[in-house]
Amino acid sequence: MTQLVSLPVPTAVGSIDQYIQFANRVPVLSEQEERDCATRFHDDGDLDAARRLVLSHLRLVVAVARGYLGYGLPHADLIQEGNIGLMKAVKRFDPRRGVRLVSFAIHWIKAEIHEYILKNWRLVKVATTKAQRKLFFNLRSFKKDSNALSPDDVAAVAAQLGVKPEEVVEMETRLGGQDVPLDSGRDDDDDHFAPIAYLPDPGAEPAEVLEQAQQAHLATDGLRLALENLDERSRRIITARWLNEDGKSATLHELADEYGVSAERIRQIEAKAMKKMRGELATVM
Repeated sequence: MTQLVSLPVPTAVGSIDQYIQFANRVPVLSEQEERDCATRFHDDGDLDAARRLVLSHLRLVVAVARGYLGYGLPHADLIQEGNIGLMKAVKRFDPRRGVRLVSFAIHWIKAEIHEYILKNWRLVKVATTKAQRKLFFNLRSFKKDSNALSPDDVAAVAAQLGVKPEEVVEMETRLGGQDVPLDSGRDDDDDHFAPIAYLPDPGAEPAEVLEQAQQAHLATDGLRLALENLDERSRRIITARWLNEDGKSATLHELADEYGVSAERIRQIEAKAMKKMRGELATVM
């Protein structure tokens, strides 16, 4: 087994530039050293070997992350997400397949960076399907300037990426748009209206207003009239069972003891009173 050189131990750094300098100072492992480390980690779970593999490929993450600076996200965050992808790659890397770790890891590094960009580039996700993701990360390279794609350009991009022309147009529109807050928070400008001002008020719908008025009528006047048309005992039973102000309902047995009848008789009186009240309420709707 090849004798491995000692790799530097990472320490806290004060800036992204210092981190990049550190990553570039870590020696690149030879093919044999890489195979030995990967074998030790794969077969024996040697974490020091895994650490060596990760540290020796930090410069790769920095280089890949630099290619995504055009999306306006912090370089440090892109590198951090890429490092997560690198660690996932090291965990899954099998040295017996005959490929170098750099070729295997770049897929995982890009996948984590892509996921981070899609989640954080806009408040609303611009790409969710596989075709949309492909468009998102490739459409910019096809555009020669900031002008909209012509129909011929749209057709060419769609054919090259294997998607529908309308999907190209939709993604171009999404990329050209901007997030707009629902409420701008500007109270000093009477002529300024945020999008939230144009949202419909459910309570302002005529049908909703009428329904609320009917419910309020039933809850007050309608219910009062329906109770007044009951005999005193039925009114007492309904009130004790359903309309107690303290929220505590009387039981059938309690009312049965009060009137000296069976609980079944109280239930029958209650059912008859409820039926009569429903009829009264139907007439006032």
